Amino acid sequence: PPVSQVGSDAAEDAYRLLLSTLGIEESSRHELEKTPARAAKAFREMTIGLQVEYPLSVAGDAVFDVDGAHDLVAVREIPFHSLCEHHLLPFAGTAHIAYFPNGRVLGLSKFARLLEVFARRLQLQERLGHQLAEALVELLGPKAVAVSLEAYHTCMSHRGAGVPSRTRTIALRGLQKDDPFIREQLLSGVSR
Repeated sequence: PPVSQVGSDAAEDAYRLLLSTLGIEESSRHELEKTPARAAKAFREMTIGLQVEYPLSVAGDAVFDVDGAHDLVAVREIPFHSLCEHHLLPFAGTAHIAYFPNGRVLGLSKFARLLEVFARRLQLQERLGHQLAEALVELLGPKAVAVSLEAYHTCMSHRGAGVPSRTRTIALRGLQKDDPFIREQLLSGVSR
């Protein structure tokens, strides 16, 4: 969807005010004249997922009933980026999804679309994995699903501890997620 201009004046004003905290000499530089408008537009783009009222709608009509669809499906290396709700700093990484269908499958491109609609908002990595896993359970009713996210957080590397590490989270859902064989296959499907 196109980026809405709602609240753009308020967002630009807020960025202008933020820049003013750097002092008059810095904030009045000619090079920063259009920065509030650019920053407000970027912020709207990074939170565009909030404009999708019903996130599952991005799957459209790409949920298919398929006879015999019961074997592991793994969709790997889906890139994503989001905005940390604690510091308003970006985090980015890769998602790996594995699921055991129960006769229903999702069009492959829709995994990326679902991930994006949840990632493009103020977010926590843990919640992002939870939301994606829950959405897949609701859409497909799989036997089990695993969502693994591995991300680099600038809120950790560019401030505070200053440590450039990666964080990995794994969300497991579904009625058979605790079955030892299924769990092992799911974890294998989302491993590097």
